[in-house]
Amino acid sequence: MATQNPPVSQTRSFSTVFLIEMWERFGFYGMQVLMVTYMVKKLGFEDSKANLIWGAAAALIYATPAIGGWVGDKLIGTRRTMLLGAVVLTLGYAMLWIPTNNAYFLYVALGVIIVGNGFFKPNAGNLVRKIYEGDDTKIDSAFTIYYMAVNIGSTISMLLTPWIRDYVGAKYGDAWGWHTAFGVCAVGLVLGLVNYTLMHRTLAHIGSPADDKPVDVKRLGTVLLAAIGMVFVSAFILQDQTVAQWCVYAAGVVILGIFVHLIRSSEPHERAGLVAALVLTVQTIFFFIFYQQMSTSLNLFAQRNVDLSFGLFGLHLFNWIPEQFQSLNAIWIVLLSPVLVFAYNTMGKVGKNPSVAAKFAWGFAAVAIGFFIYGVGARFAVNGQVSSWIMVWGYGLYSLGELLVSGLGLAMIARYVPARMGGFMMGAYYVASGISQYLGSVVANFASIPTDIKDPLVSLPIYTALFNKLGFAGVACTVIALAMLPLMKKLSSSHSDSVANNPLPPVRSEEFNTPT
Repeated sequence: MATQNPPVSQTRSFSTVFLIEMWERFGFYGMQVLMVTYMVKKLGFEDSKANLIWGAAAALIYATPAIGGWVGDKLIGTRRTMLLGAVVLTLGYAMLWIPTNNAYFLYVALGVIIVGNGFFKPNAGNLVRKIYEGDDTKIDSAFTIYYMAVNIGSTISMLLTPWIRDYVGAKYGDAWGWHTAFGVCAVGLVLGLVNYTLMHRTLAHIGSPADDKPVDVKRLGTVLLAAIGMVFVSAFILQDQTVAQWCVYAAGVVILGIFVHLIRSSEPHERAGLVAALVLTVQTIFFFIFYQQMSTSLNLFAQRNVDLSFGLFGLHLFNWIPEQFQSLNAIWIVLLSPVLVFAYNTMGKVGKNPSVAAKFAWGFAAVAIGFFIYGVGARFAVNGQVSSWIMVWGYGLYSLGELLVSGLGLAMIARYVPARMGGFMMGAYYVASGISQYLGSVVANFASIPTDIKDPLVSLPIYTALFNKLGFAGVACTVIALAMLPLMKKLSSSHSDSVANNPLPPVRSEEFNTPT
């Protein structure tokens, strides 16, 4: 990899990755915000089936970047793999554009998206790392801006695609409304690819060693054949819930086995850090069960039991489409991130910056309060409809918890895991996170509403029972995290003195900045 004296500035190189990442997230979240509702309303799936299919897809979406990062680093190059991922994702969204209600076609399209995401995500993040390699003063700022691209793209698309579905559906029919909204996701990535084509020379000096060599046609062919195979493997997993369950549970056993093996085979001075990483990873898995409610139970709750009108002091402001409430997560993260970074830096200057374990405890407490807010809001519901402002404040606390728990996951790996295991452990961490996304869908099914129930007065207590249980589960996680603090303090003090104490910039839980 050419590294020194680049022909273009770091800013221009970064802008190229930043823009394609923004459009990629535009497409992904535009699709995600509609997917569960599409399966329920258009394909006629029961809530439970739609939740589990999306949970399995989310698990695979989190798992495949561990493979994609290796492909980019060792086989065909970081730049090429990122570009291949963007093209494959465009194809996946374009497939959803086709107006068909065939369920297996949906599974294949999701399989294409899963594979494309696996190629794109880790390699886009790695390019940012390589752009600022050796420049520690800029890397934190770069990833903070990069992280903002996620929220810019996702916020716009989560507000836009539901509106496009309703607008086109009203004029040209419901089927065209849904599929045109999915098609917009493909158009967004086409714009990102056009922009990348115009600016790709700014990355000519950035990449893995494989990028500097001519394309190995045999390797590329092998990768493409494996990708096609993975598409159909993913589709098979998605269409069979029993297979999905066994895959998830098997992956959980493998991840636990890997942790145990690494801890047992590590050097004595590394063991404390690995045990600390295992404890925090388990806590993160529990958090993602809460996180998965956004696209499942909370999304369906907004469909049935939320007043879509926003008002203030008796004045009507505007109405939202139910799916648009998911954008509150990204909006709150944009608002809260600089506040948290300022707080961390301020406390760090006076030596009072809390440990990652303490921040995890705070995060679970925030999530617990957030879910209790939904329960409290139900007490003031009118005709089974809770105020839209309840969703705003519930999502605010939920998002604060995300930043404090999953947002510090990468910081946890960086601090407690030996550098020689860092890339491998990061991949294992995301696979574990994917497992918990599936488990989150299983939990969401405790509020699965039978298709014959249409009355919001009947569905409201079903949802609020789940949200209150999740609130109590959040309290339990908080208590456990607090009880673990003395152990975590002991493990941290036993860990290498070289462990950094400065916080990393918050990283969105969907981000796969996996070093390879």
